[in-house]
Amino acid sequence: MARGYSKLGRTSSQRKALMRDLVTDLIINEKIETTLTKAKELRRLADRMVTLGKQNTLASRRKAASIVRFEYTDEEKNEFALQKLFNTIAPRYQDRNGGYTRVLKLMPRQGDNAPMAIIEFV
Repeated sequence: MARGYSKLGRTSSQRKALMRDLVTDLIINEKIETTLTKAKELRRLADRMVTLGKQNTLASRRKAASIVRFEYTDEEKNEFALQKLFNTIAPRYQDRNGGYTRVLKLMPRQGDNAPMAIIEFV
């Protein structure tokens, strides 16, 4: 039976918290290394966040704020992850319709042989 998403071996609240942390880290660093299944799930959420950023309305900011964590991107600039999403990342993709992220496969992790990947903005 297809659910449309991977459970990642977690409860729904744990999975939501994990995805919020990963999407916030991706916005801050623009490139992160994680397991392949997490990267594939994160791609859906990250593309949704960029689409909200492109709309740039109050409603889209509130929807994005409900998912993206309230973290600094840079202490000196006093810029938060949500501001970076709306001010720098989303305008980059104004002429692009979807496919804002790329998942690159890496060698398996040495400890448990889990397939690893890098997810980054295109």
